[in-house]
Amino acid sequence: MGFDRHFTLGLIFRMSLLILALIAVVWAFRTPSLLMVRVVMIGVAILAAMTLWRHVSRTNIELARFLEAVRLGDFAAHFPETGGAGFGRLGAALNDTIRALREQRGQTDAELRYLEALIDDMPVALLTIDEGRVSPGNKAARALFTRHSGVRPADYAVYGATFANRLADEAAAGEEMLILNLDGRAKRTLVRQATLNRLGKRTRAVVIQPVQETLDAVEMAAQTDIIRVLTHEILNSLTPVMSLAQTTASLLADERVDAAQIADARDAATTLARRTQGLGQFIDSYRVVAREPAVVRHAFAAAEFAEEHARLFRAEWPGVAFTVDCTPMTIHGDRALLSQLLLNLMRNAAQAASEHRADPAVTLTIAAADPVMIEVADNGPGVPEKLRQEVFLPFFTTRAKGTGVGLNLARQIAVAHGGTLEVHDAPGGGAVFRLLL
Repeated sequence: MGFDRHFTLGLIFRMSLLILALIAVVWAFRTPSLLMVRVVMIGVAILAAMTLWRHVSRTNIELARFLEAVRLGDFAAHFPETGGAGFGRLGAALNDTIRALREQRGQTDAELRYLEALIDDMPVALLTIDEGRVSPGNKAARALFTRHSGVRPADYAVYGATFANRLADEAAAGEEMLILNLDGRAKRTLVRQATLNRLGKRTRAVVIQPVQETLDAVEMAAQTDIIRVLTHEILNSLTPVMSLAQTTASLLADERVDAAQIADARDAATTLARRTQGLGQFIDSYRVVAREPAVVRHAFAAAEFAEEHARLFRAEWPGVAFTVDCTPMTIHGDRALLSQLLLNLMRNAAQAASEHRADPAVTLTIAAADPVMIEVADNGPGVPEKLRQEVFLPFFTTRAKGTGVGLNLARQIAVAHGGTLEVHDAPGGGAVFRLLL
């Protein structure tokens, strides 16, 4: 505001001086015998015009310098802070603006360097695709893709033809599991793609994360758990079988066998047959667990599905209170498999509640949750935190007569539908098994 006032006053003064000089020139030319006066007045008028021009042009020059410095990013520019008519204030204001822009640019550059370092050091590989040109975006990508030359998607075919096709497909998006030839071996790799807008241009970002080692570790851990359970169960069955077999053989080997020994041998053989039959059922259960369920999807009404299972539950467990809370909706899935899953959850809930409560109760909830949530809750003892992953292992059970197959099959059905099955604490005590499809 101070600059505006001083500039305006200076402009009015110079314009007034020019007008007076022009009036004096006209007066001198109208008055005879004033040659020298005419020359002087013309000089004064010229000087006044030059002063006015310099006053106006100086502002334009300073502003032009400032705008040029901003356009070129020259934040080291400096403007004089001296001079009358407010030009000192103008220079100070422009210098303050340049200083603020310089500080802001420094902060932006520091943030950009941080983001670049963050992207460059992140453990997953990043590729960027601009106008068909594929470029490694960080250290992990440069270390992972070392066996090709070139920047076209086709040049990446050495790692896998499907991978190269995905890089060339501009419409590709989302994530998928691909087999890539990395480090001299085929590895399962999670590939995620997204399209970004960069300075008005379309750019694709591809994140590549080898997960073979992780999957191998998980697979080995699962195999170890299964072998541990199988060994325990089979040895538990074989120990009495061997004992009974030895007893039967010794009884029948006695040449002086009597009727009592024959009866004992018959009982031992009967028990032996029963034990081997139980072992056969256990092996059949294992075969069921090892077979991945095949999903045949179709649409069916959630309310009718819930009511059907309510009737089945009440017929099998008349002493257990059963509540249904179902949102009217349509479920898309394999009804037979989901029915098997739900029956297992309901039966486990009823058993847990009946064994620990005088007023056992089970609740079935079906609600819309992107797109379906099915919950079975009970008022039993709940599932301890440390056992919430182990309860889904094959043959793991906490009940004396349990097979440890039901929950594992339920999780397999959930995974086959692309969903998850988890166990949590119920709000009023007990356990809640939640299926998200």
